[in-house]
Amino acid sequence: MILVTGATGLVGGHLLWHLLQTNDTVVATKRNNSNLEPLKKIFSFYADSYEKFFDRIQWRVADVNDFKSLADAMIGIDIVYHCAAIVSLSNGLDDIVNTNVRGTANIINASIDAKVKRFCFVSSIAACGHESNMKLITEITPIGQISQRSAYAQSKYYSEQEVWKGIEEGLSAVIVNPGVILGYSGTNRGSSELFAAVRKGLPFYTLGGSGYVDVEDVVNLMVQLTNSPIRGERFILVGENCSNKEIIDWIADGYNKMKPKFLIGRRLLVVIGLIGELYQKLSGRPAKLDRSMAHSASNRSWYSNEKIILQTSFQFTAIDKCIKKVCVFENKRRS
Repeated sequence: MILVTGATGLVGGHLLWHLLQTNDTVVATKRNNSNLEPLKKIFSFYADSYEKFFDRIQWRVADVNDFKSLADAMIGIDIVYHCAAIVSLSNGLDDIVNTNVRGTANIINASIDAKVKRFCFVSSIAACGHESNMKLITEITPIGQISQRSAYAQSKYYSEQEVWKGIEEGLSAVIVNPGVILGYSGTNRGSSELFAAVRKGLPFYTLGGSGYVDVEDVVNLMVQLTNSPIRGERFILVGENCSNKEIIDWIADGYNKMKPKFLIGRRLLVVIGLIGELYQKLSGRPAKLDRSMAHSASNRSWYSNEKIILQTSFQFTAIDKCIKKVCVFENKRRS
């Protein structure tokens, strides 16, 4: 039996659909107050009549911060895909650590106790090292001063350490480090927030760039790696390295919107981020942009996918085609 955490998120939702194409039922965890509508929307991306697949999900109520509920959810489980995480580039280390690091430690320990046969952890390129002068970042690039990285990057790095501890204790696990994941999520969170912003009309862009990947490629590779004898390895999953301007232009084309013309440089972006932080302190409302997000938006890092291609011969989806699929579906849904 297969268990998926984070089933209502972008990766977890697409993974569930993929697994249900070849499995009669899949176990998924949710909290008592989980909203299942985004998952239904993800399923509708693949088929108009998706209910028969949705009804084959076996839900188990569990929270990654509640070990007892995780232990109960693990009964009869052979394979675990751990996708649950807070994805945020803003500050707020305590909340992110609670879910991402302690939650991962809990599910690792519960998996070991349940003697699961295979474990796949969804990390991020945020947990990878850093290179200057556009040198490609690989799985073995040194991490450097992790304390200087964003709260999210730190949480993913330390979450990986929990997985490595589990591997040392005998857990048969693999780690994937996806780039910026693009795909239909049924929400306006994460990378989908960018689609929503461009659809409304985004007049500016930043100089940043990163590795991007289609969510369908991510879940296909997760399943392929989990079904292989590979263990104790981590893999960067990036289809292409793209500038922010390229991504925004492709989304604008997909929605038939004007491409952004105005560049916001790093210094101005950081100043806007500082103002956002002050606003948050004074109002108690979350800022749309802080300095951490400003640095991320203006940073340009390129990643190597050589290792995963050598291991699997996988052919990644072109990012412009991935974006077009999402835009076509959104346009059809809104028409």
